[in-house]
Amino acid sequence: MKADKIILGVLGGVAVGALLGVLFAPEKGDKTRNKIMNKSNDYADELKGKLDTLLGTITQKYEKIWKEGESLVSEGKSKFYDAKNEIKNTNI
Repeated sequence: MKADKIILGVLGGVAVGALLGVLFAPEKGDKTRNKIMNKSNDYADELKGKLDTLLGTITQKYEKIWKEGESLVSEGKSKFYDAKNEIKNTNI
């Protein structure tokens, strides 16, 4: 998770820098507001893409762990029933 925080920090810093650069640029208010809106949309799209990728990775890892857990439970049940049957056969 440390890398994620670094990425978000860098993106936030870039966004603030771009915003300040646009705000202090010598242009009319309409143009400045449009630039801010366009940059904000660009950064939002970029951030959304990164978060979607992160969510996909987390989902894949979760599914893998879930399948491994199901496999372990199944294996444990199998060994339990084998041991139970072995004990039954020994007592007979």
